[in-house]
Amino acid sequence: MWTTYLDWALRDFSGYIAADELYDGPFCVLSIVDNRTFKRLLYQVLDHDPDHRDITRFFQRFRMALQLRRLKLHGVTTDGSPLYPEPLRAVWGPVPHDVCEFHIIKELTQAILRAVAKVRKQLAERKLPAKRGRPSTPEAKRAAGKRQRLQQKIGDLFQHRYLFVEHDLTPAQRHIWRRLTRGLPQLRTLRTIMEEVYRLFDRRCRTDTALAKLAKLRQRVRRFKRVGKILNKLYSPNLDKALTFLDDNLFPSTSNAVERGNRRHRKMQKTIYRVRTEEHIHNRIALDMLRDLQKENRTSTLTTLHRKRTKVA
Repeated sequence: MWTTYLDWALRDFSGYIAADELYDGPFCVLSIVDNRTFKRLLYQVLDHDPDHRDITRFFQRFRMALQLRRLKLHGVTTDGSPLYPEPLRAVWGPVPHDVCEFHIIKELTQAILRAVAKVRKQLAERKLPAKRGRPSTPEAKRAAGKRQRLQQKIGDLFQHRYLFVEHDLTPAQRHIWRRLTRGLPQLRTLRTIMEEVYRLFDRRCRTDTALAKLAKLRQRVRRFKRVGKILNKLYSPNLDKALTFLDDNLFPSTSNAVERGNRRHRKMQKTIYRVRTEEHIHNRIALDMLRDLQKENRTSTLTTLHRKRTKVA
């Protein structure tokens, strides 16, 4: 079954793969998926956490499968894990290595939301303690009104925190964002920085242009002392690698192909089986691959049946 499946999966090999690891209790599943056709190409179940030697041997197996079929690899996409760069250089040499855009954006959006939460905490500290009962003096009434306005501001910032990381804002959303950030210039800076980050991944520019924009953005962030430490993710080398796909129009920017398989595996764990052994994991993945292999025949059968039923009716 394995040889037949691999011949089928590599029949229309795109040249771009996505690699990832999935932890299942004491086991780890290494996977390679075609990043354009979404076909699983290779997997391996380990009974320990992987290291560089495991990843290297795994990639060597896949390289041998490609060499037997005279196929060439054009690009690899992974997450930001340190497991992959060294084995990729050892096995594939100068093949372009891209870090998944989704993982980079996720880390940056989390940093932005932490910065917004820090501002909410600072606003909460500005609230003066209130005495019990209704305020009676003019000073107490002014203090109560100020506390109420601050609490409303904190609640609005929490409710609309997504506006600081949303890719595109509608005119109505931008109006709300301006109202929320009135008197808080550091929050407006966060939104501006996030918009610049999204522009880095625009396919209309090349990697060198995006890297130049990134260098200017990093210099700009250093000037804002209030947010500079929070956005340390901007200085990560993974962000530079995440822009590799811009030089190749066919290079996918994310590793969604392999992540989709991992999500399906997680769903299977919850609905199909509870006892997890190395043999069970092997069998479940092999069964999924067998279903993928037979999918074309099932689709052809269903099409034929529908056509016959339509003619009879």
